[in-house]
Amino acid sequence: MSKLAVVALGGNALLRGNQAGTIEEQEQNTTDTLENLVYLIKEGYNLVISHGNGPQVGNILMRNDAGEEMYHIPQMPLDVCVADSQGGIGYMIERQLRNVLRKHGIDKEVCCLVTPVLVDKDDPAFANPTKRVGKIYTKEQADELSKSKGWIFKEEVKDTGTGWRRVVPSPAPKGIVNEKVIKQLVDQGIIVIASGGGGIPVYMDEKGDMRPSEAVIDKDSASALMGARIGADEFYILTDVPYVFINYKKPNEKKLEFLSKADAEKFMAEGMFGEGNMSPKIQACLNFVAQGGHMSVITEATKLEDKTYGTKITLEYE
Repeated sequence: MSKLAVVALGGNALLRGNQAGTIEEQEQNTTDTLENLVYLIKEGYNLVISHGNGPQVGNILMRNDAGEEMYHIPQMPLDVCVADSQGGIGYMIERQLRNVLRKHGIDKEVCCLVTPVLVDKDDPAFANPTKRVGKIYTKEQADELSKSKGWIFKEEVKDTGTGWRRVVPSPAPKGIVNEKVIKQLVDQGIIVIASGGGGIPVYMDEKGDMRPSEAVIDKDSASALMGARIGADEFYILTDVPYVFINYKKPNEKKLEFLSKADAEKFMAEGMFGEGNMSPKIQACLNFVAQGGHMSVITEATKLEDKTYGTKITLEYE
């Protein structure tokens, strides 16, 4: 039987930090990244691909601002902005992937799904918004928007000075709304693009109706949950480093090729992974193996084919 892998593309897979973000740049970055997935497809894996949306949804929010300020176009809520980014990025991945598959003589269908993800409306994250979104405002602008829209802002210090940026909750994902559809598609050998940007956050109200949530969900956490719920064997997070390190960028830096759940939790508790976004990635990987997945891997896309690269996380050492 074919193995099933969920592959989470990091933000730099689509848009590099030093780029303007033109469609030509994003298409080339996407193609370069997808070329590295050909190895898994040729090895017989069925694939579900997820992706980040940080820069793109930020741009959508700024277009919201500009449209309202200049042309009085009503702003769309955050859930619609996430859905917009899912559709646009998913379409780009699907189109570029179809071209890559044709180039390599691979006959496979590709499908992109706009994916709502369930959250708990009583999640403690709603009482403590932390995720920065959109552009930087002056203190006066932030105060006005707080009054008119109820937005919450936190101060942000950059090299260019101090400003204020909107913050929104980042609740934990609790369910993938269309997980049955995703499973049915991958069982037919179709490559599915789903849960982009962590999914569109929704909750069920007292009547059982689906309602939007003004929040964002961590992409890796949602991808790990999706992988577990559809019975994936392996979960890959593609990022900008070939391994996870402890004491990263310190004199006693050490790469980790294998990690058990117990050791990973120990290192996290000791703060060995440092600042930044590695700890949430490792937690997502641990969630996946704890819910039945065989192995999680964190590595660079270009290292996928070389199995000596990447940090492999399992329940126990194998």
